[in-house]
Amino acid sequence: MPDFNDKRLTPPEGVPHPIQVRVGAVSVREEPLPDARLSTEALFGEILDVYAEQHGFALVQCRRDRYVGWVALAGLSERILTPTHRVTTLRTYAYTAPDLKSAPQLMLSLGSDVSVVDQEGDWRHCDGAGWVHQRHLGPVGATCEDPVTAAELYLHTPYLWGGRQSLGLDCTGLTQQAFEAAGILLPRDSDMQFAWAGEAIADWQTPGALQRGDLVFWKGHAGVMTDADHLLHANAWHMAVAREPLTEAITRIATYYAEPIGARRIHVSSERGKVPAWKTGA
Repeated sequence: MPDFNDKRLTPPEGVPHPIQVRVGAVSVREEPLPDARLSTEALFGEILDVYAEQHGFALVQCRRDRYVGWVALAGLSERILTPTHRVTTLRTYAYTAPDLKSAPQLMLSLGSDVSVVDQEGDWRHCDGAGWVHQRHLGPVGATCEDPVTAAELYLHTPYLWGGRQSLGLDCTGLTQQAFEAAGILLPRDSDMQFAWAGEAIADWQTPGALQRGDLVFWKGHAGVMTDADHLLHANAWHMAVAREPLTEAITRIATYYAEPIGARRIHVSSERGKVPAWKTGA
């Protein structure tokens, strides 16, 4: 099981300085190489703490979820903008002008943080990004009521190991993004989510015991229930985010991999907005 000193979450030695993501998403990799394995992604507006630089890469810790890895310096800025709004739709474009026929400059995914500095009609000018339609933005801190509703936005999105943007994501990228949209910050990996997210459901295999929003775990995999019987998960069998009967998923995954290890329930209304203990190391 993970602990607060897990190497994935432990900052390197030294005094860091902050940088901010200025592209749609940056890859956080295991090594300072462009073809190194993807660990996670940081979206536009996220702040990363830099501890070292090497061959055009920075060794960083993501402030959002404490994850450590290497990112290419291109697309990062030392000028830190204070976010005023967050992207609330699955994805949107930032344009060069407040005109849908103007050239798009960036694609922004759900959860990206932007700083609105001007407006014209229905358009908002986001510093460092471009003009975004106001219906695709909400104030920083605004949340949806139901994480499953957010998760369902990603249905059929391609599977991408380490991904957490709207063009591709993995199983815990999906659960992390969905619950953050509802105001609940989850750790990045499945073992961390199984250890630290919500509370264990002791009788989860009893028919009817699960409910919408419950998380079901395998070693190295996770999904969220859309009702008592159906699982939504980004998975390598479909190579996409798919919804299927939980019994079918359990049977198939047991055939090729392993049995599930448990389920957990997060009480969204009481946990929304809290700083989780795993983030502080408390």
